[in-house]
Amino acid sequence: MIDLFRRGSAKASAAQAKRTPVPDDPFDGQYWSKLEYLAIVSRKVFSGRARAERRSKKTGSGIEFADYRHYCSGDDFRHLDWNVYGRLGRLLTRLYQEEEDLIIHILLDRSASMAFGEPSKLVYGKQLAAAMAYLGLGHLDRVSLFVFGEAIEARLPPARGKHHIFEVFDFLRPVTAAGRTDLAGAARSFVARNKRRGVVILISDLYDHAGFEAGLRQLRYGKYETYVLHLLDENEARPRLPGEAWLVDAETGEGREVVLSPGLLERYTEAHAAYLGRVQAFCRQLQIPLFSLSTRIAFDDAVLRFLRRGGMVG
Repeated sequence: MIDLFRRGSAKASAAQAKRTPVPDDPFDGQYWSKLEYLAIVSRKVFSGRARAERRSKKTGSGIEFADYRHYCSGDDFRHLDWNVYGRLGRLLTRLYQEEEDLIIHILLDRSASMAFGEPSKLVYGKQLAAAMAYLGLGHLDRVSLFVFGEAIEARLPPARGKHHIFEVFDFLRPVTAAGRTDLAGAARSFVARNKRRGVVILISDLYDHAGFEAGLRQLRYGKYETYVLHLLDENEARPRLPGEAWLVDAETGEGREVVLSPGLLERYTEAHAAYLGRVQAFCRQLQIPLFSLSTRIAFDDAVLRFLRRGGMVG
C-alpha cells in the first residue's frame, strides 16, 4: 500500500506547480499538504484490511473457485472437473469468482442552503469530496462525482489513478450554491443512470422541503453501499439574531418578519435538535452510516473520523 501512494507523486506535484493559483481557491497549497498527509495516515488506518478491489458475488471467468453446476450444452470443456467425473460419473462445470474493482460515487449537494457559513457548507463539502476522491483514486478504485440540487446537474465520469485529482479540482471549483434541494429526484436520476452498484458518499446538509427520507430510500433500496456526510453549521443550530428580523428561506425565497425573543429562539433550538434526531433515527433504521460533521472541524480531521469509524474509501 505504501508503494501505491508513492507512485505518481512526483508527477502530481509537477502538474500542481504548473497551475496558476485561484483566489479563494478551496484547493490551495495548504489543502494539498493536508491531502498528502491524509494519504499517509490512511495507509495506517487501513493497514491489514482487505485491498481496494472487492470480490463480487458474480461468477464467471475469474481465477478463484466458487462453486459447481451441472454441465450444459455449450459450456467450455476446459472448465469440466474430470476428477469429479472419474469418481461420480457426473459432468460438473467449475464456476469461478470474478473480481470487480470498487467504484465510489460521490454526490455533492449544491443547493442554496449550502452557501451558509464561513467557510460555507459548499466549500467545506468540496474539500471533503475532493479528499474522498483522492483517497479512492490512490487506492486504485474508480471514482465518479456528481453535483445535484433539484436534479443531477453535473457529472465527472469514473476514473482511476491519483493524477486524476486535478480533474476533480477543476470539476468542483466552479460549482456554486443555488436553487432548491430535491434529494429524491436527484437520487432517482442517479440510480437510473448508474446500474453498476458500488459505494455512494452523499455530502449534504439534508435541508429538503419535501424531506430527505425518500432520497435516502432510493439509494439504500438501489443496493448502493451508502454513507451520509451530514454537514452542519453551528450558527444554524443556535442563531444569534435577537430582536426583530426579516428571515428569508435561502431556497424558496419566501420571507417572514419575526420577533426573535429568547423563548422563540429556544423553541427553534429544540426543533433543530429534533430534526437532527430524526436524521439519526432514519439512518439507523435503514442501516445507513451517518457522519454528522460541523464545518468548524478541519476537513482532514473529518475525513479521518470517517475512515476510522468504518468509512469504505480504501
